[in-house]
Amino acid sequence: MSRAFLVVMDSVGIGGAPDADQFFNGDLPDTGANTLAHIAQACAAGKADAGRSGALTVPNLDRLGLGAAVQLASDVTLPGFTQNPTGLWGAATERSQGKDTPSGHWELAGLPVPWEWGYFPDTRPSFPEDLVQMICATGAVDGILGNCHASGTDIIAELGALHVQSGFPICYTSADSVFQVAAHEHSFGLARLLQFCEIIAPILHEQKIGRVIARPFVGDEEQGFTRTVNRKDFAIMPPKPVLTNWVQDAGRHVYGVGKIGDIFSMQGIDEVRKGTDQVLMGHLNDLVETAEDGSLTFANFVEFDSLYGHRRDISGYARALEWFDQELGKLLLKLREGDLLVLTADHGNDPSWSGTDHTRERVPVLCTGVTGGQLGQIDFADVAASVAKHLGVAAQGPGRSFL
Repeated sequence: MSRAFLVVMDSVGIGGAPDADQFFNGDLPDTGANTLAHIAQACAAGKADAGRSGALTVPNLDRLGLGAAVQLASDVTLPGFTQNPTGLWGAATERSQGKDTPSGHWELAGLPVPWEWGYFPDTRPSFPEDLVQMICATGAVDGILGNCHASGTDIIAELGALHVQSGFPICYTSADSVFQVAAHEHSFGLARLLQFCEIIAPILHEQKIGRVIARPFVGDEEQGFTRTVNRKDFAIMPPKPVLTNWVQDAGRHVYGVGKIGDIFSMQGIDEVRKGTDQVLMGHLNDLVETAEDGSLTFANFVEFDSLYGHRRDISGYARALEWFDQELGKLLLKLREGDLLVLTADHGNDPSWSGTDHTRERVPVLCTGVTGGQLGQIDFADVAASVAKHLGVAAQGPGRSFL
């Protein structure tokens, strides 16, 4: 019986979204954003040499069809990408009206988002007073700090000491449909933070705010504050069954690697493995070696996005891509006959772009374990339909299998 590994390289967009002019970073539309192309061009020009040097080197991804997918998506030839693709490759276009994590992942799992997400204005304060009062009453706190759009690292540097002194959680948002809560793991308490976020999440979900995110940190004013790996997302539950449900309902085992469990509110997921991207790569290798026949492993590698895209760090993003490619080369050797590996992304986050938000882009779809060739332009939902077909499971979404 076949196995499937669906791996999301978070934010590794390839440009070319036909509706990019309708999505913005501040006042600048995302027209022309191209995460991978702009990184490769910066590397070739010697403008991404912090911790690395030279052209972007990702031979395994290129061999699977990454360079060809960029050319297909956005008509850009990547410098140094010269491999003739051996994988099954194409470019996928998102239909949901969002460029965020839930929109991309839900649609890759076969469910285009059936509503428009709620967002908070980039004003001070960002949150309506009645919402703040409801959150404080429900979460049993006397007040909140922040109440604005902010970078998570910047806001704990600014308000961490006051938070420790006052006991008020730091609440902030971004251009995404999120309500984020930062609190100190010791003075506020990790368990209390997670409980606070879980209790207030239904209030935000009613307003179609996609995620309430717990952002724990440690440290002190003198040494500085640092976020920990104990982040937890409380996301709106998908309103219809998705790929993970289809597979689980067929009696198969489903593994979630990274934040997949949070994104899908554990719907259809039997086992979750978390950690940094380096740790997650170890988990993925272990599952390639041990996952049972008929199983689905759904993985997300978030640090391309969280550490480098949002922080507009081109060199860091290039280093992460090169590390991932090296690890991918080892992983490919372990796949069994009959395994399907699909590499894709959920949106873009062009580190050369203005602002700090995601960018609306097409994404690559690179497959191995099946006959190679060009897929052409496909929809995100086609990924779910194809994985389901490979596993011999009935698909319930709008996507069409490319297998």
